[in-house]
Amino acid sequence: MFLAACQTTPYESRPSPSLPPAVPGQVTPAPSQPPQPTAPVQEAPVTQWPLTPPAGPRLSAADLLPGGIPDRPGWARDIDTALDHLGVPRSAETLCAAMGVIEQESTWQADPVVAGLPRIVRKEIDSRAERYGIPKIVVSAALEKSSPDGRSYAKRIAALRTEKQMNMLFEDMLSELPLGKTLLSGFNPIRTGGPMQVSIAFAEDHLRQRPFPYPRTGSVRHEVFTRRGGLYFGIANLLDYPADYPHPRYRFADFNAGQYSSRNAAFQSAITRVSGRKLAPDGDLLRYQGKSPSDEVSSTEAALRAIAGQLHLSARQIRSDLTREKSADFSHTRLYDRLWQLAERKAGRALPREQMPDILLKSPKIQRKLTTAWFAKRVEWRYDRCLARER
Repeated sequence: MFLAACQTTPYESRPSPSLPPAVPGQVTPAPSQPPQPTAPVQEAPVTQWPLTPPAGPRLSAADLLPGGIPDRPGWARDIDTALDHLGVPRSAETLCAAMGVIEQESTWQADPVVAGLPRIVRKEIDSRAERYGIPKIVVSAALEKSSPDGRSYAKRIAALRTEKQMNMLFEDMLSELPLGKTLLSGFNPIRTGGPMQVSIAFAEDHLRQRPFPYPRTGSVRHEVFTRRGGLYFGIANLLDYPADYPHPRYRFADFNAGQYSSRNAAFQSAITRVSGRKLAPDGDLLRYQGKSPSDEVSSTEAALRAIAGQLHLSARQIRSDLTREKSADFSHTRLYDRLWQLAERKAGRALPREQMPDILLKSPKIQRKLTTAWFAKRVEWRYDRCLARER
């Protein structure tokens, strides 16, 4: 098992009562009252790092980095610092998990080159100008003005090669161009950055929970575009949460689709098995407005409400448990336990608690049909190559 959590304090797990066994050849009616819960039992965490380190000297990123990358000592230092600050042991598995994502996302470029950025930016500017009714001649004149680095905005757009350059361009346009405030107010197309292409929103949220291991040199957004910051937040997103996946490929999928998406996708498939309602196993159980759950009922929630009687849960209780979908605690809810009991009874066998989320990747940077499963498979291949370097 790929051990990959950073919590060593055990949970107190209170399992939901087991549903009564089915009688062969009969449809078992739902009992009028759910069985009484058993006494609390102390269990190990969902998953935890080994309490004793592996025998022998502790590994360093330098032991597993591929040859030929620029500034190997710098990459090794920043990876080791991130793992140590997060409390993640430096093992071949954790180091190679991080290296697999780095190699897939940036091929060891601290500020990775993105093809077609000038076209992407001009298309977005033209689209927003049309939306606000700004004539093209006015936009063209504004872009010919000099920017803080001495070049015109048009020349900077034409020379764009990396997301860091693109982020700086948009920040300058917002602060320096009167038209920029109208055209781009509240908008910056850069949502990810750095050598692991980590979400800037994730970095901002993570910083509210943990201190940053380095002296800050600017905003969180700016730190994401540094090698050290991009690696720290990227490794946190990949490894700094408890999950009992049997293989790291599901953690790679979560990195792409969101933490616990693989667990939630399997949960959606179990709902389909019990309810008969076809759900897309994308790992999203609720609809959201910004970061908060929306009042609108998702297809997943609707399917659960349809079998509320079998679950012995009210619509309110179902919603309450679903709001924990992005945390480890969701696996300890009544909803989670009872749904899996129903699904496994119907299947007549144990069912996996993880599944590849079925998500088509969409981004102006993506020029072909790619999926979360494709991403996870590519990272897994790189992960395996890294493990081979240890042998």
